[in-house]
Amino acid sequence: MLSSAADRALPDIVLASVRQPGDAACSDVHVRGGLVSRIAAADERPRGVRVVDFDGRYAIPGLWDEHVHMTQWALAANRIDLSLAESARAAADLVRYRISAAGPSLAGPSPTVVGVGFRDAVWDDVPGLELLDGATQGVPTALISHDLHCVWLNSAAAKRYGVRPDAGGLLREDAAFAVTRELGRLPDDVVDGWVRTASGAAATRGIVGVVDFEMTWNRDVWLRRIAGGFDSFRVDAGVYPEDLERAAAAGMRTGQLLDGGAGLLSVGPLKVLIDGSLNTRTAYCVDPYPHGGRGVLTVSEAELLALLVRAREARFVPAVHAIGDAANQVALDAFAAAGVPGRVEHAQFVRREDFARFGELGLTASVQPAHALDDRDAADANWDGRTGRAFPLRSLLDAGASLALGSDAPVAPLDPWLAMSAAATRSRQDGRGPWHPEQAITRQEALVASTRGRGRISVREAADIAVLDGDPLAVPDSVFAEMPVAATLVAGRFTYRGPGV
Repeated sequence: MLSSAADRALPDIVLASVRQPGDAACSDVHVRGGLVSRIAAADERPRGVRVVDFDGRYAIPGLWDEHVHMTQWALAANRIDLSLAESARAAADLVRYRISAAGPSLAGPSPTVVGVGFRDAVWDDVPGLELLDGATQGVPTALISHDLHCVWLNSAAAKRYGVRPDAGGLLREDAAFAVTRELGRLPDDVVDGWVRTASGAAATRGIVGVVDFEMTWNRDVWLRRIAGGFDSFRVDAGVYPEDLERAAAAGMRTGQLLDGGAGLLSVGPLKVLIDGSLNTRTAYCVDPYPHGGRGVLTVSEAELLALLVRAREARFVPAVHAIGDAANQVALDAFAAAGVPGRVEHAQFVRREDFARFGELGLTASVQPAHALDDRDAADANWDGRTGRAFPLRSLLDAGASLALGSDAPVAPLDPWLAMSAAATRSRQDGRGPWHPEQAITRQEALVASTRGRGRISVREAADIAVLDGDPLAVPDSVFAEMPVAATLVAGRFTYRGPGV
């Protein structure tokens, strides 16, 4: 791998015999200096320039995942997968089996055994401290929910991290985030190696960039990774409120390319979490949950307004995490009062009277369509009778919002085709019918929302390109969901080449 901007010579290349989605005729895409310099007929190839013939395959702008937690995604692949556990007891039994089979060595470089992906919102039973203690034989164990907003600990782990979970062994929201950060404190070379592996896999799916909202001072983490050879895709590294003044003092602003980032690393948005999540029943809602409570507003309305005003002064784009309908109302009120555009992350549950405000305020709805399918049962159980406005992609788009699709990995896999398929079909290829299909968007709209508004390759834009084995507007739904990617390029440089390319 290459490690510096000077070493990364941007190649002149011709991507020959490609079609854009919906087109019948082939053309050649010429790349010079990392940009698309020309799109021309196939008989106009210059001499002395590398030509790669794609034999009629389809080329699209490279795909972005607009919301990931990259370190957590890499870590998840090396932890116990609890996503299929249908009860608390089943999750505990799975952990019991893994510990019995592997012993404490299961923790690997971590002092704690970690599981990920449990969904207690749809369990008939509930997590319990005694239940997990009985399954773990005194081995410190922490289980992270699929939405990252809850951690289930055994007594040994609670003692190790100096925390006091509730009677069920649960920590929620900020307390859960703090323990999750501690669980990720592994040797840099271990984590960076796992990130390289996960990033390489993302490149095979056509990914050319991610917005990384890892809960840390992320600039230095990515500078270290790039210096060590990371070059799979572009990264917009988010900043959290506790680091905003540090970033401002360093002259950082959203969209700025960072020195030492080899042209790959930019400053991302300011991420502000104002409520919790559906699975943890902490998303802030207008109406109470079936078992009581309306969730939590973790940042007051006055505090949020002050943060948005400060973000405007520091030239940061605010990205406000709002899941419940009451939280989305609070976010919209703050954007209106601050007079600043920005992003609403998730926008999972929105009052009908608030849809139009997204367009009026010029906001981007950064949404994760796969969550609609992962959480449909939890939504039906907790937002009964109101799920017509849950995960409301069609309503947001029709109201004038800009859509930006992502995964929230590790909450859902870092795979843009899974996200686009969920957005366009509101179903998985599992025989289960679509959920609120009236909220589906078209494949073309999903492509635009996954390519930063581009949709089609254009001259003078970055040569960030994915080449596909089929027309994404015409292949069957089952193929679209698992679209075969032939190649991925960032600034005209191959980050992935499939067989035969």
